[in-house]
Amino acid sequence: MKQYFATYKRHPKSIFLRAVVTFAAALTIFILFSLVAYIIVKGIPNLKPSLFEWEYTSENASMMPALINTVAMVLLTLLLAVPFGIGSAIYLTEYAKRDNKVVPVIRMTTETLSGIPSIVYGLFGYMAFVRAMEWGYSLLAGVITLAIMILPLIMRTTEEALLAVPDSYREGSYGLGAGRLRTIFRVVLPSAMPGILSGVILGIGRIVGETAALIYTAGTVTGVPDSVLSSGRTLAVHMYALLSEGLYTDEAYATAVVLLVLVLIINRLSALVASKLQSR
Repeated sequence: MKQYFATYKRHPKSIFLRAVVTFAAALTIFILFSLVAYIIVKGIPNLKPSLFEWEYTSENASMMPALINTVAMVLLTLLLAVPFGIGSAIYLTEYAKRDNKVVPVIRMTTETLSGIPSIVYGLFGYMAFVRAMEWGYSLLAGVITLAIMILPLIMRTTEEALLAVPDSYREGSYGLGAGRLRTIFRVVLPSAMPGILSGVILGIGRIVGETAALIYTAGTVTGVPDSVLSSGRTLAVHMYALLSEGLYTDEAYATAVVLLVLVLIINRLSALVASKLQSR
């Protein structure tokens, strides 16, 4: 304890910095738990069986079609974005030369795309897929737009995870006679899988909570699409529509609770998969 106080006595500024960091962490945790508590208190009393009926009507304001659309949107978007994101990161870290001048440009462009507002992606998807390709408001237009939107995120997190793998792993694999491709898929990727899944989890969170991009691409139809060229709304768009109409405020809070639970379940499943892969 004396050594602890002696350190702060020699560096008095560290006391102030520690107080600032502690306050920032406490404030962040307080805001997070306040938001969660507010959603739970306002939403749980409004949960009722009619909200989970198969078809949406003006009487029940069912969220079941939106829930199904959300799960479908997440799966289809990840099916497109994850292979391209991981493949691009593998090329940048494992195949591109260290002195390649194109790699820094790609990284800068990727970081720039990560900061573009979602409404811009929505307008791009509307002009490119809804209008130019004549798909109309459809699940496919929304999926491709979201895939383009989360691609930079998955690409950058995967690249950082691959760069964090020690070069000794690669050298040991090469020394045992394995080729580059085998080394990547049997040694490098399994070691980087927790970091890759962290990026995928962040991408899922952005997909589930997205509204602006989907309003202009997937539309706001309340039913379950019978094909990828049919329109449908997700839970986030459903909640936005209920609040904007001003007639279903209680149902919107209930939808927020279900959306929160869905995100927690997806994050938990992803964390379990990451821990299992890491243990192997």
